[in-house]
Amino acid sequence: MDKRVYLLTIVSFVVGMVELIIGGILDLVAADLNVSLGKAGLLITIFSLVFAITAPILMIVTAKFERKRLMLFFLLLFSLSNLVVAFSSVYSMLFVGRMLSAASGSLLIILCLTIAANIGSEKHRGRAIGFVSMGISGSIVLGVPIGLVLGNTFGWRAPFLFIVLLTLLSMVGVYFFMDKVQPKPQVPIKEQINSLKESKIFLAHSTTFLFMAGHTILYAYFTPFVKETMGISGSWLSVIYFVFGIAAVSGGGIGGTISDRFGTKRTMLTTLILFAASIFILPLTTSIWPIFIIVMIIWGMMSWAITPALQSYLIESAPATADIQQSLNNSALHFGIAFGSFIGSIVIEQAHVEQNAFAGGVLISFSIITILISMSKTAVTRKHKAIYK
Repeated sequence: MDKRVYLLTIVSFVVGMVELIIGGILDLVAADLNVSLGKAGLLITIFSLVFAITAPILMIVTAKFERKRLMLFFLLLFSLSNLVVAFSSVYSMLFVGRMLSAASGSLLIILCLTIAANIGSEKHRGRAIGFVSMGISGSIVLGVPIGLVLGNTFGWRAPFLFIVLLTLLSMVGVYFFMDKVQPKPQVPIKEQINSLKESKIFLAHSTTFLFMAGHTILYAYFTPFVKETMGISGSWLSVIYFVFGIAAVSGGGIGGTISDRFGTKRTMLTTLILFAASIFILPLTTSIWPIFIIVMIIWGMMSWAITPALQSYLIESAPATADIQQSLNNSALHFGIAFGSFIGSIVIEQAHVEQNAFAGGVLISFSIITILISMSKTAVTRKHKAIYK
């Protein structure tokens, strides 16, 4: 596998970390800027929404630019936006800074995924995407504890200054070790949008939305779930998050390797079935520690193992619009995070946190249906083409 993929993985980790790094220090932000905790929480919501909306737009607008130069420019914008966040004296300034970092970060993540998919050999494409996915998943699951430690030790601004430092180091790495990457021939915007009219493509994006929403319904409220069902808090809670984080990060790499070896369709279907089963079973294991840990590890691994296979599936299904499909898929993922956290808040208020797992499992089960239909549409299309040859 091309060694430049490791550099892209580092970049994706640094950029992805900013989304949830504020999650563990919301109380510090709220107290310092004299806003409510709920208002501080909107800083996560607005990031996810801006990220999801701007990613495909920026991908289209910048389609003609050489990719290395484009990445360096947006890394600079990303670092400046986080400086705005770090030195914000009022909530409105912090809000705008989060929007800017989301917009610049959205394109950087898509660049990492698309460059990784194109710089290596086709037989290692799944692994390459898998490694970049490991960077993204690692940043999401480790962002909260990193922000928590730095924020409580040095103040809530410290995590963002830390991100600025890592971003500048990433720029040095890209400048010296990344070769120029020319953009693919631009596909007309109308054709890119029309690709979503193909049911197999739309259903693939729907699969991403549903499985990530199902995952977030429980993961966003995993702390109260563990506290209320197992009576665990403090250091043991940190241990659980650490184990989950390792599982989630490794899931991206394992999913990519399996996708290359056994094919995208078999990998997607298997991981989604295991994903749904693990989240349904998890509430039943809370009284038995070893079994709970095993099921949680499976849940964590499957939460990111499907991503490389699904990205490869989109490339195979729509090669002419592969870049924009990966961008749209990343948007579907972030819309899923926003929707899942919203549904999770309703479930936890109207029922009990244990029901979050059931609600999440239902949505993931729907994602199995959408990907099965999508794959059948692909088969029908190929059969249809074969008839007329």
